[in-house]
Amino acid sequence: MLKIPRSKSFGKFLILILVFTVGLGIGARFLNEQVLPFGNKQSLVAEKNTPKSFVSEIYDKIKENYWNNISDAELLDLFKLSMDRNGAGLTVVKFEDKNKLLDAVSKSVAGMNDEQKNQFLATVVSQVLSSLAPAGRSGLYTQKQEEQLKNTVSNINPEKDLYKDLGLKKGASESAVLDSFKKLSASASGEQLKTLTYAKDTLTQKDQKERYDKAGIEPTIFTKILSPGILYVQFKKFSPTSLEEFQKAFENYEQVPSSGSKSDTSLNALIFDLRGNVGGAIDATAYFLGFFLGKGQYAFDFYHKGEYLPFKTQTDKMQSITRFKQVVVLIDQNSQSSAEMMAASLKKYHTGVLVGVPTKGWGTVERVFPLDNQISSKEKYSIFLVHSLTLRDDNQPIEGRGVEPDISIKDAAWPQKLLQYFNNQPLVDSVKSIL
Repeated sequence: MLKIPRSKSFGKFLILILVFTVGLGIGARFLNEQVLPFGNKQSLVAEKNTPKSFVSEIYDKIKENYWNNISDAELLDLFKLSMDRNGAGLTVVKFEDKNKLLDAVSKSVAGMNDEQKNQFLATVVSQVLSSLAPAGRSGLYTQKQEEQLKNTVSNINPEKDLYKDLGLKKGASESAVLDSFKKLSASASGEQLKTLTYAKDTLTQKDQKERYDKAGIEPTIFTKILSPGILYVQFKKFSPTSLEEFQKAFENYEQVPSSGSKSDTSLNALIFDLRGNVGGAIDATAYFLGFFLGKGQYAFDFYHKGEYLPFKTQTDKMQSITRFKQVVVLIDQNSQSSAEMMAASLKKYHTGVLVGVPTKGWGTVERVFPLDNQISSKEKYSIFLVHSLTLRDDNQPIEGRGVEPDISIKDAAWPQKLLQYFNNQPLVDSVKSIL
């Protein structure tokens, strides 16, 4: 289990990063423009895009950006092990320093053709990155993989056509969507009915339809009133459009009378469903939490190279959320990443009662780092690297632990326990029906 000490030097840490970044940029420019003679400039250009420069840049990016303070000895050993596995024929037991590694790289690819070099170096680097803890999270990305990642984060599936699911051409009107759904759903059931319903729900909401028609972006927020007084909100994934979707979803119910009204449709209870939410665009998490907690609240920490990086909420409370005095947050073993951070913060501030089972325990923040040096004119590589760890409500890493529910549904008495929190039998019954 990872134990991480609390540090108060976060301010210093940020200042050092800023100074280092600015200093490096100015220093590099001064070195190239003012000091190096013309001949040396040419040699620097010639040294780009070589096996040595490719491996050297990746080595440095790992050292600078990987979440943990990995030592040179540890990193050199990972490269040595990977090169041995891939038939480098090394005669040394270990590399004494980075230069020895780079010399070994040059010798290993000597005599290989371009395709063999590319294959060897890409495999070696991929294995090194994959070996970094948590294993399998970091990697060498091709341009295609990077594009796939962007689509995944943006909730775009180029291989799926919601209009086609309904037997329609792209851009069909909302009335055509409803007519087709009515016809096809009459004889559909199971997964087919779910597919038709999802397509219909997406393409009959004006904002969602516009996003899908323009960029293929699918929705991430779904809502419905389950019974008088109870709103159900399913949050499937964090994407760049989720924040706007989230606000509009709640605004749609602002006209429904709140608790205390004589109306039978008054809303006072919320079921917020994070089950199966795989996370995604983590930058918006502090904004989502602000809607529940208010602006300037201590939301969560990232842990990077021995330092805690605290983040505060960035938005004011939403009136359309504060009306809900009873909030149940559903989590399961497939709630991960940003969803786990959100659940942990809501639990910490007692904003909602977490019901379900422990979350996945996928508590890492990854970033894509472009590479200046490449090894093939046919492929452009970048590295996908675990940059930080996320922490839960007790300041322990989420990674490998997950977030614990307040009420476990593995306990046969969970309905009675939830009833003790809210004394709202219709709410308990609604949660039962969902689970």
